[in-house]
This record gives sequence, structure tokens and C-alpha cells, in this order.
Amino acid sequence: MNTDNPLRGAVLVSAAALMFASMGGLVRIAALHMPNEQVVFFRNLFGLLVLVPVLWQRGGRIDLRTRHPGLHLLRSLFGLAAMYCFFYALSVLPLADAVLLNFTAPLFIPWVALLWLGERVGARIWGAIAIGFVGILFILRPGESLYTRGALIGLASGAFAAVAMVSLRKLSATEPALRVVVYYGLICTLVSFGPALWAWQPVSLHRLSVLAAAGLFATLGQYLLSRGYGCAPAAQIAPFTYTSVVFAAVYGWMFWGEIPGWATAGGALLVVLAGILAMRR
Repeated sequence: MNTDNPLRGAVLVSAAALMFASMGGLVRIAALHMPNEQVVFFRNLFGLLVLVPVLWQRGGRIDLRTRHPGLHLLRSLFGLAAMYCFFYALSVLPLADAVLLNFTAPLFIPWVALLWLGERVGARIWGAIAIGFVGILFILRPGESLYTRGALIGLASGAFAAVAMVSLRKLSATEPALRVVVYYGLICTLVSFGPALWAWQPVSLHRLSVLAAAGLFATLGQYLLSRGYGCAPAAQIAPFTYTSVVFAAVYGWMFWGEIPGWATAGGALLVVLAGILAMRR
């Protein structure tokens, strides 16, 4: 890794954020008319197929030997669980809200680091986490219609993503970005096939093309994110992942006429601030 180029890392992470927001918009289009299990499977399948030209260009030569198969499996399974939760939230919540709840992962990372890695967490980080959860309460608005199963499942996607992100942080230290993406695509596609088969429904060509585009954006986002984290310390560039919320808000306004209320906007600012503070500290 070349960890002394924060500008390049910020650009790559911001580009990844745009890819993920674009994927979210396309998934929402498909999820309104298809079972969640099927949407997740096709997103993974098409994301894996996107890698075929890359492998073809390399003559099929890619070193998949790894000393961390368990870590690849752990990262993929928790990433898949986050995907199921996130895609469901996309189908029932405003686009920006679903994306923002998924991006609460940095607020859960210190808990994961404490329980899994035994890392000490300072008082300032706990303060940042407290700010973030106050913001989440603003977004969920207890007692109002948004405080639903969909919102809680969206929040769960952030918790699952936190474990996947800690795993990715460990993998990025020794594993090439392409190897990480290939393992992720293979494992998620195989695991998600069973639930998709159980909930199978006929799929139109239009919806398949939408999910194919979603898979393309998702794989590009994963690759750009892996490259970005290899360019600079996470504390310097991880805050740029929150540009995905901005992109999602723009998409929500342009295509669905969604305008965040004051409570949601205030909660979003608190969550973003808390996430940045937690990652930097």
C-alpha cells in the first residue's frame, strides 16, 4: 500500500460513495417490484460478472491464494447481512434516510473493535458515539411513522457493516483489492442463491438490466473503496464516505421528490459529525 497520498485516497473514496449512492437508487427501483432475496442475489451475481472482463484481460491469472480465508468469509457474510437489511430499508424508506442509516457503521466500529480486537476506546470516542445516537433518534423520530421496522432494519445494516468494515481494514493490510473483491463476490453470490431460489419470481428484462447496472456500480464502488483505503490512513479519508448521503439526497429529490425534514436534516448532521469524530479519533 502507498499510504501517503490522502488527496488520491479522498478522491477514490468519494468516487466510491457516488457509486454506492447510484447503486442504492437502482436497487430501490427494482426492490419496489421484486422480493428482497432476489434483488440481493442478482446484485451479487451481476457484481461478480462485472469482474469477468478484468479477469479476461489478465488471462484468467489472478492469485487467489490467501492466508486469511476465515477473514474473507467473515467479511463477506456480515457484508451480505448488511446488504439484506439495507436493500429492505431502501424499499420502505426515503433514499437518503436508508443510506444514512447504513452509514452509521462508524458509530458501531468502536464497539466491534472493543469486543473483537480488544482495542481500548477513549472517552472522546464515546462522546462522539453519544452525539451520533442522538442524531439517530432525530432521524428515527420515536412515536412517528418513520420509527418502523424498516428504520430499525436500516440501522441494523449499519451494525453489520461495521463488522465488515473492521474485517476489510484488516484484509487491506495484506490482501490486494482485486482479491478482496473477487472473494466477496463469490461468497455473497453463492450464499444468497438459496434464499433467492426459495422466493423466486419471474423477472422482466428491464428489471434485470436495472440490477445489472446496480451490480456494476456496486463492484466499482467496492474496488474504489479498497484502493482508497490503501492510499492514506482511514482517519484521514473515511469521512469522505459520507458524501454518499449527499448524493443519495440529490437522487431522492430528483427522481422521487423527497425533501428531508428539519429533524432528519439535523439528525443527519449529528450522525455525520459523530462519524467523522469517531474515525479521526
